[in-house]
Amino acid sequence: MPALVLLGAQWGDEGKGKATDLLGGSVDYVVRYQGGNNAGHTVVVGDQKYALHLLPSGILSPGCTPVIGNGVVVDPAVLLSELSGLNERGVDTSKLLLSGNAHLITPYHTTVDKVTERFLGKRKIGTTGRGIGPTYADKINRVGIRVQDLYDESILTQKVEAALDFKNQILAKLYNRRAIDAAQIVDELLGYAEQIKPFVADTTLILNNAIDDGKVVLFEGGQGTLLDVDHGTYPFVTSSNPTAGGACTGTGVGPTKINRVIGILKAYTTRVGAGPFPTELFDKDGEALRTIGGERGVTTGRDRRCGWFDAVIARYATRVNGLTDFFLTKLDVLTGWEQIPVCVAYEIDGKRVEELPYSQTDFHHAKPVYEMLPGWSEDISKAKTFSDLPKNAQAYVKALEEMSGAPISAIGVGPGRDETIEINSFLS
Repeated sequence: MPALVLLGAQWGDEGKGKATDLLGGSVDYVVRYQGGNNAGHTVVVGDQKYALHLLPSGILSPGCTPVIGNGVVVDPAVLLSELSGLNERGVDTSKLLLSGNAHLITPYHTTVDKVTERFLGKRKIGTTGRGIGPTYADKINRVGIRVQDLYDESILTQKVEAALDFKNQILAKLYNRRAIDAAQIVDELLGYAEQIKPFVADTTLILNNAIDDGKVVLFEGGQGTLLDVDHGTYPFVTSSNPTAGGACTGTGVGPTKINRVIGILKAYTTRVGAGPFPTELFDKDGEALRTIGGERGVTTGRDRRCGWFDAVIARYATRVNGLTDFFLTKLDVLTGWEQIPVCVAYEIDGKRVEELPYSQTDFHHAKPVYEMLPGWSEDISKAKTFSDLPKNAQAYVKALEEMSGAPISAIGVGPGRDETIEINSFLS
């Protein structure tokens, strides 16, 4: 049975939660491998809508074990709040597993995140202010706090004091903020220890054993390919690796155990936060996509920037992730346009460019080269097979598939769990 990676092939918000949830009934484990509560998924089950921020989408599937891997940064207050909210709605969360090696977001990380963004002013990155970046920075600087540290008060105290020695200097002398009391942070973190202890496990061992035993394991990325800290539109990126390679480092499962890599593509393109966006629309079409598509961030609450489909970044996502399949979402949102532009290349300094430029400067100045495809007016939300789609909708999907470089194996025609056309099984 396969081990699969499912990730965003654009700038995030492509509908990964829907795709993960669709597979949930056939999957034994769903694993978040990077990011934190800056990544949001909306999952619609029947008439119920769930907004998940930190928890894997598989937590909504009764037979599935949800896992938060070592590559995730965890705000314990957010984790417990999200679990409580699901429990109140009758969702069983008892099977959750949390890596003891995952790093913890502390109050001083969120403080540093917010004051830094304010200090940057016009140069700000557009972070969510949830402490994600500073937590990853501490991890790399080897002054981070891990989940397992909650169970050794002496080590926890030493680590918090070491981290704050430097941060308090910055907060007081650069940002004119009051120093943070280390003892208070330690007490707050210790207050979470017993509450999350039932979930803490050696997830690397569990996942490798599960794959060896023939279980189906789905690795779920947050954000998207173009927000990857190495392969995205740096510096307007997240602080981790949402690309397929992050699934290995973020879980401790080797690449030879992964069978398929599925990229989630929206039938148009959106982005939250600052940074270049070649196909961004500032007209009535952009507003229509935003309104019809309900384009507001699940976690941030910010309106998403909207634009036409960009085949250049889709090809790039195929290349850097080694994608085997695409799941195309929100095709229904495009119903009603007589013609639909698709970006097939860029113009940079008067030259046509068909691959994503490695230069940040070139990408910032890239102008989209559009090909017009005929639209459709028929309601497609009840379509169950590819042949149920209008001919022009079929042609649109086939064109995107050819331009993007990997087969489109499923199509979302509405927000509901059952509003999906499956062309090829991801589990074959």
